[in-house]
Amino acid sequence: MTGGFGDRLRTALDARGPLCVGIDPHAALLDAWGAPQSAEGVRGFALRVVEASAGRVAAVKPQVSFFERFGSRGFAVLEEVLRAARAAGLLVIADAKRGDIGSTNEGYAEAWLAPGSPLESDAVTVSPYLGGGALGPVLDRAVGAGKGVFVLAATSNPEGAELQRALTAGGASVARRVAEDVVRAGSAEGLGPVGLVIGATVDRTSFGLDDELLAGVPILAPGFGAQGAEPEDLARRFGPLARNVLASESRSILSAGPEGIADAIDARVAHYREVLGV
Repeated sequence: MTGGFGDRLRTALDARGPLCVGIDPHAALLDAWGAPQSAEGVRGFALRVVEASAGRVAAVKPQVSFFERFGSRGFAVLEEVLRAARAAGLLVIADAKRGDIGSTNEGYAEAWLAPGSPLESDAVTVSPYLGGGALGPVLDRAVGAGKGVFVLAATSNPEGAELQRALTAGGASVARRVAEDVVRAGSAEGLGPVGLVIGATVDRTSFGLDDELLAGVPILAPGFGAQGAEPEDLARRFGPLARNVLASESRSILSAGPEGIADAIDARVAHYREVLGV
């Protein structure tokens, strides 16, 4: 691993385009793939997704919950999948949505971002709702270890909008306050190590997330594919920020099955490249 997370992400985006493949081995997809409902079924599923993604996309995003449901065996599989994906040259974003305070956050940072950790990833998703300042240990670890963090800001699920658009005492939305609190921690030339999760199905400006605030900020954008956003929404929703966005898709690609997933990825990558004109 060389360079900081922002530099590695910039290189991957420029070389492979914005697609981030979600590794989401939930029960219905395991059934559709003919895989058993077990840790071993998850292993075969996830490693096939890694194989199909390698050399084709910038990043993969394992959803930790679908491994965690199988307990220690599931976590052992997740460790193997994380290693395999990173060895294949993919950026790995652990979709763990961790977030707490003090020493607890230090533990999460050690687990997901420390070099040599069994769960070592290139970046991790975190929740800021115990206060942006409470994320300090995770942000510090990311900056110090050349890793990345994606902080939930304006998510793609409809239930999130009421809370995330709510106004703080200072008049800014909660989403904007989160962004202001954490983005400064990762300021850098080019892309920094601290990014935001902003759904592709929401109007980010209605959350107070404007172009000036987000300049140089990596954006992880769920909502593409099965949730309704199309590649054209990358330009429509993010405008001049589009080249800094990882467009996350899972079911829309994974539903192609083990034999069709590589072709599905190739088709989607071509579509995003056409939209961006690259």
